Amino acid sequence: MAVRAGAPEHRPGPSWQRRNTGADAHRQVGRGRTLGRDGTSSNAEFASYLATSGPQAGEGERLLVAPRVLVDATAVPADRGALGRYVDGLIAALGAAGADLAVACQRADEERYGRLVPSARIVAGPTAIAHRPARLAWEQTGLPLVAQQVNADVLHAPHYTMPLRPGVPVVVTIHDLTYFTEPDAHNPVTATFFKSAIRTAARRATRLLVPSKATRDELVRVLGADPTRIDVAYHGVDHTLFHRPTPEQVLGVSNRLGLHGMPYVAYLGGLEPRKNVPALISGWAAAVADLADPPALVLGGGSGWSEEVDEAVAAVPAHLRLVRPGYLRFTDLPGFLGGALVVAFPSRGEGFGLPVLEAMACGAPVLTTHRTSLPEVGGDAVAYTEPDADAIKAALRGLVDDPARREALGAAGHARSQEFSWTVSAEAHMASYQRAAAQRGE
Repeated sequence: MAVRAGAPEHRPGPSWQRRNTGADAHRQVGRGRTLGRDGTSSNAEFASYLATSGPQAGEGERLLVAPRVLVDATAVPADRGALGRYVDGLIAALGAAGADLAVACQRADEERYGRLVPSARIVAGPTAIAHRPARLAWEQTGLPLVAQQVNADVLHAPHYTMPLRPGVPVVVTIHDLTYFTEPDAHNPVTATFFKSAIRTAARRATRLLVPSKATRDELVRVLGADPTRIDVAYHGVDHTLFHRPTPEQVLGVSNRLGLHGMPYVAYLGGLEPRKNVPALISGWAAAVADLADPPALVLGGGSGWSEEVDEAVAAVPAHLRLVRPGYLRFTDLPGFLGGALVVAFPSRGEGFGLPVLEAMACGAPVLTTHRTSLPEVGGDAVAYTEPDADAIKAALRGLVDDPARREALGAAGHARSQEFSWTVSAEAHMASYQRAAAQRGE
């Protein structure tokens, strides 16, 4: 394993402080943001988690320390995707807050994370873990060794799976429960694997992190998970990347898509069944077919798996324009989302709904569904539809025919997106890490 050293062992930070007590076994939980009863963090002044055991500097003095956290970023795919945006945004915010951080990653990401968090210790795993089976095997054997090597107090596994014998408290992010609630929307082999992984995490992890209250409630309802061990940490959005685009950015993306100024409805995400893309295609085609200047539909993102998508595409009338550009460059996303007539995301279920938030940050009017966590993200600042094609047709046509409502939704969505940041998300994550460290040995 390649190791990149970060800052010295004893470094001050503006938010999280660490003091070596002389015995690693006596590390206690340190500072964190003030917490609400639902497990989320607030923006109040730092509350102190005060250590009452271990060596004392003097009578009445208490040590303020924070856990060293190893974040396992090895599951992040090469194309980043939503998981990459979550992990990258979180790690950058933790580093900026002065967290005592180590990052395990793919060898190809070593330099990326070294630039993103110069103060962190970066550990690149073996080349073989670029392949999922090898990565999952390494997670069980190599990752606990890395945790020991970097002297971690807490391990954060940000994508469902965890080592069975980690050697330290583990915090696992469970993004959604759709493998249980929408089994037909997933590849059967994949669903079986992740259902097992989620059950294992719910049973063995020290704490569980979820990106919404809806996902927390699903964990309790479906798996009987202990709600006192679940922490809610909403995702953030990178406002330097996702922002209102300039006219030049909009035109540049339009030209690269071959639309050259033609209006379009945008979708960004995977094409797997739970994203409900076939219903979107059918609803869009029915909504715009009789218009003199019908907007195109652009399906940005990965190919996913769904024969129904291909069938829906084949049924699109010949005079309508449907574009499938695949993955888009990050730098093109503001122009793509912000330049759309409407961004449609009619998912049947999400753990959070990052594409909705990112579209809102770009000032786009958004159409989504009332399912699971999506109302927590969109609030009153987006339009809603049921997930069937007829409902999508009616809702989409209503937006296409109403420029004033589109403008109002774009403004409202942009304003609401400012409430979400990776800084606030990092505070909630750090509070969960601190709880996990305090539970060591329980």
